[in-house]
Amino acid sequence: QVQLVESGGGLVQPGGSLRLSCAASGFTFSIYGMRWYRQAPGKERELVAAVTNGAEITNYADSVQGRFSISRDNGKNMVHLQMNSLKPEDTAVYYCNAYRPGIAYWGQGTQVTVSS
Repeated sequence: QVQLVESGGGLVQPGGSLRLSCAASGFTFSIYGMRWYRQAPGKERELVAAVTNGAEITNYADSVQGRFSISRDNGKNMVHLQMNSLKPEDTAVYYCNAYRPGIAYWGQGTQVTVSS
């Protein structure tokens, strides 16, 4: 069955870094675009970063541009989100998403808390 399993979340101080990973299985990873979303308490889920299936194009939310970097390894069915210069407002549950037109798969999420 389709699985997206996120890891790498945790508690970090402001200015610190975390690297999130998402392991995919049960579908043809290399033909899906991949995205990271986040949802903070009381807020709507928002798109953070996206990468096309062949990693030709990446896109970022304005709020994370220059601080976050999305990458993927099609040989290992993995997508990563490197997060640097973290701020308290980055605190949220981060979700991995695989997408094609009309199809979307979601992971269960990993908590990221930025606090001193």
